[in-house]
Amino acid sequence: MATFKDYYELTKPRLSFLSVFTALIAYWMAPKAMLYSATVPYFMALVFGVALCAAGAAVLNQWMEFRADALMERTKARPIPQKLIQPLHALAFGIILSSGGLFVLFLNTNALTGGLAFLTIASYLWVYTPLKKVSPINTVVGAIPGALPVLIGWSSATGTLDTLGWLLFAILFFWQMPHFYALSWLYKKDYASAGFRMLSKEDDDGSIVARKSFLYGLFLVVVSLLPTFFGYASALYLVFASLLNLYLMAKAYQFLSQTERTQNAQKLFLATLAYLPLLYSLLLLDHLFIAF
Repeated sequence: MATFKDYYELTKPRLSFLSVFTALIAYWMAPKAMLYSATVPYFMALVFGVALCAAGAAVLNQWMEFRADALMERTKARPIPQKLIQPLHALAFGIILSSGGLFVLFLNTNALTGGLAFLTIASYLWVYTPLKKVSPINTVVGAIPGALPVLIGWSSATGTLDTLGWLLFAILFFWQMPHFYALSWLYKKDYASAGFRMLSKEDDDGSIVARKSFLYGLFLVVVSLLPTFFGYASALYLVFASLLNLYLMAKAYQFLSQTERTQNAQKLFLATLAYLPLLYSLLLLDHLFIAF
């Protein structure tokens, strides 16, 4: 019989937390004069709604891919492949969570926020998920729903989308590329055994994956510094963000080298895990205490 822990694991709590975290960063980044609503119930509705949508999408993704998950070492211990939760029960659970999250956001925030949440779930499940078995471009396409929680947070705060919201979106979009490219190389055989068309499947020595990781890392460097040049962050943010970018690109360059490819992919992956919360935290602290 399935336990609470099994259903909790089905929601991919770490990934769901990332969605909530990025949405909240964007909400807090909004200038006070633009705040659509700053009440505690409104804020809690945003947190609860995004958490439910993210968790529901994660559950439905695993329902769609449970046969493939059973073929991969990284995912075969998940609740559905282990038969701890029946597929139909997971489907119902995912629909309830996703529908509940959309209901909360549409009812308590604004139409734009609810619409973006629906777009996130729809593109993640109906575009990205099936595309994983069709084309290596799935990583780029999947980065769109992966970055949309930022716009959900921004629109909930402002009721609109403007330059800073899109800059925050671009940071999260480009961050995902070296992050997931490195991951795809680390689990190259796993993805191939499940029939997923990751870029690493068509790259014998990792040179293509490494080059694209480095290239998208450069794009990330550019967009991460733009808030200062657009007047949204201070010169102090520019300094610390530049140091953080140097650290990330050093790891991307190591991955680009032809020696110890797998070990360097692991280092790049870990560097991306540290990079995003640090960069967003720098932006937020700069916004709260320096820039405005």
